[in-house]
Amino acid sequence: MSRRYQLTEPAQRHVEDIGAFIAQDSVEAALKVLDALEAAFELLADQPGIGHTREDLTEKPVKFWSVYAYLIVYDPATRPLTVLAILHGARDLTRVLKAPSD
Repeated sequence: MSRRYQLTEPAQRHVEDIGAFIAQDSVEAALKVLDALEAAFELLADQPGIGHTREDLTEKPVKFWSVYAYLIVYDPATRPLTVLAILHGARDLTRVLKAPSD
């Protein structure tokens, strides 16, 4: 893993679960999504301010970045950049973000 960003344990599980779920239908599609997520992690590590806040979802000082149907939740103030979660946009994000951990 890059030293420019780190994934929390829940975020790492999210990546693994996303890959496994998509691979049930298409390994090629799963690899495409996983590559896009990794590229986004690198981009966010370079430019942590580019994401957006979602005060409607959380008061925590986190930002969000979209990749396909997923939202990357990260802490822009950390070095290396800390990715907290990767969540499907169809989930109840308010509930998930209020939970102590996934």
